Amino acid sequence: MNSSKHTELANHAWSVADLLRGDYKQSDYGKVILPFTVLRRLECVLEPTREKVTETVAQYKDQEGMDPDHFLRKASGHSFYNKSDLTLKKIAADPQSAAKNLQIYVGAFSENAREVLDKYEFSQQIKRLASADLLYQVIGKFTDMDLHPDVVPNHNMGYIFEELIRRFAEQSNETAGEHFTPREVIELMVSLLTAPDGDALSVPGVVRTVMDPACGTGGMLSAAEERIRKYNKGATVEVYGQELNPESWAICRSDLMIKGQDPEHIAFGNSLSDPGQGREKFDYLLANPPFGVEWKKVKDEVEYEHKHLGEAGRFAAGLPRINDGSLLFLQHMISMMKPVDVKGGGGSRIAIVFNGSPLFTGAAGSGESEIRRWILENDWLEGVVALPDQLFYNTGISTYFWILTNRKAPDHRGKVVLLDARDQWQKMRKSLGDKRKELGKQHIADVTRLYAEAIQVAGDPEHPLHAKVKVFDNEAFGYQRITVERPLKLRFEVTEETATALAAAKPIQKLADADSFVAAVRTLMGSSWSKKSDALVALKDAVVGAGLLWPTGAPFAKAVRDTIGIRDPEGEVQKIKGEPEPDAELRDYENVPLGENVEEYLKREVHPHVPDAWIDHTKTRIGYELPVTRHFYVYDPPRPLSEIDLELKSLGAEIQQLLGAVTE
Repeated sequence: MNSSKHTELANHAWSVADLLRGDYKQSDYGKVILPFTVLRRLECVLEPTREKVTETVAQYKDQEGMDPDHFLRKASGHSFYNKSDLTLKKIAADPQSAAKNLQIYVGAFSENAREVLDKYEFSQQIKRLASADLLYQVIGKFTDMDLHPDVVPNHNMGYIFEELIRRFAEQSNETAGEHFTPREVIELMVSLLTAPDGDALSVPGVVRTVMDPACGTGGMLSAAEERIRKYNKGATVEVYGQELNPESWAICRSDLMIKGQDPEHIAFGNSLSDPGQGREKFDYLLANPPFGVEWKKVKDEVEYEHKHLGEAGRFAAGLPRINDGSLLFLQHMISMMKPVDVKGGGGSRIAIVFNGSPLFTGAAGSGESEIRRWILENDWLEGVVALPDQLFYNTGISTYFWILTNRKAPDHRGKVVLLDARDQWQKMRKSLGDKRKELGKQHIADVTRLYAEAIQVAGDPEHPLHAKVKVFDNEAFGYQRITVERPLKLRFEVTEETATALAAAKPIQKLADADSFVAAVRTLMGSSWSKKSDALVALKDAVVGAGLLWPTGAPFAKAVRDTIGIRDPEGEVQKIKGEPEPDAELRDYENVPLGENVEEYLKREVHPHVPDAWIDHTKTRIGYELPVTRHFYVYDPPRPLSEIDLELKSLGAEIQQLLGAVTE
């Protein structure tokens, strides 16, 4: 089936919007169109065995205490069935009873199919359509759609679902983070995920499990299954997933029912707060979690697991900032990797789509940095692939694949591959939302091959694609964030400004005779001292001379010093217990590559400019970041000024010529 055919079917389904206009808001069209599409697909799939199911129903009708579920599934040839002899065509032919008959028809489905339709609140939509006198017309529209598997294979049905879901998202004004993954992006992702395992996947009787914790409509799961079966048609592929959006969950679950997979493998709910797969482990994990979406709703559950479960939980490494939960999804996926056994077997591979934020957001010691550190120090990150922008429907931002595994090939151990695929795209003939670029089959093949040969290409300066690949040791992404201190240097003066600041200081205001104290200090107006000790002697003499006592206590002494002291590069170095006091205003931070001697760095990079600086080692933090685009940056020098000047003169002359033509 070609792409134009599935687009035609999607257009036919969406044409129901013409009937709904006026009675439904645009954002609610999908609440009708999506469940009716699912219902029609289920009906078409069950049609060849309808009579056999009816016979089985009759056979077990009078057998009390007997649950015929197993026999009905066997009769239908699927994991679901419908016990009614009704069809959408029959229901549409009787407009007066359409609502009642459709409710009966839906109620006759097996529980797992009813649960899917319930997530759409389908019963309420039936009532609403009936009250608007639209129900039989909508049913009639869908009876015209031929969604039989021999006409629309499962793979193409996925395209139709995806197209309808995309349109629904656009009508609902979904946020940029809640996007759907284009099919060709999924194909590249799955190709990178499975490519190193071609030989293992070709073994007869191979069994593989695939998990997507943010599975949406199941596009990634379907693509992974298809890819594995390309290596081995006889492979057993079990897919698992979890989805928070009820409509997407319903579509994914119905898709699995149609394909003969176990729909119970698709859990409903939030993977971060309520993981539906327990402690199960999987061979392959892949996901496209929402970009830049906050995790405030699951904050309590996630923080509890982080604080109280530690290494026994999923989030021991750290928590990212509340406005982006991307790295939480990755930690969740890492927790589901199979361990590598003593013979080198087992293990898992992970592929995940991120925007740029998880690469570098968060300074040393932050949750994001600590998560990156945990991943790199465990040698799980195999590579990062930079993708073109404008690949996704609802966002034009740049995206990246992270590929992780706990069973790296020997030549990859201790290393990370960075691959620049930002120029691997072709312009779409027609934009879809923010999606203006797409990956062609050749792009997918080229990127997959380049990733597989990355170590060799990076080591060969003569290779034509050498500039597109970088390979670094894990430690290259680490750095020491040092705190560079400089001494606080002060001179001391009594001026209108310093006297006013002294009067406003809380320790001074607490004095019983605060006004008299400040008045005594003001008698020294215009005086200055280069040393703190000389200033204090003069101040004390003025205060005592006014008949007042000189207060004691550290807060008072600090208030006096801080208010009459003025920063001066040539001033006196202030000390605490004999050591220079750092000046917070001059404090600076430097990132020093991991492994480099920080004192040597200080001498080389800092002391030539500020010889009295020192490092506060108690504040040193280790950080990790993945500055992918920086490593592929190519300096593009500006045009010569003479060339720009000539162009400006040429444009000026052209403008004068045009103005002259207008005035003639």
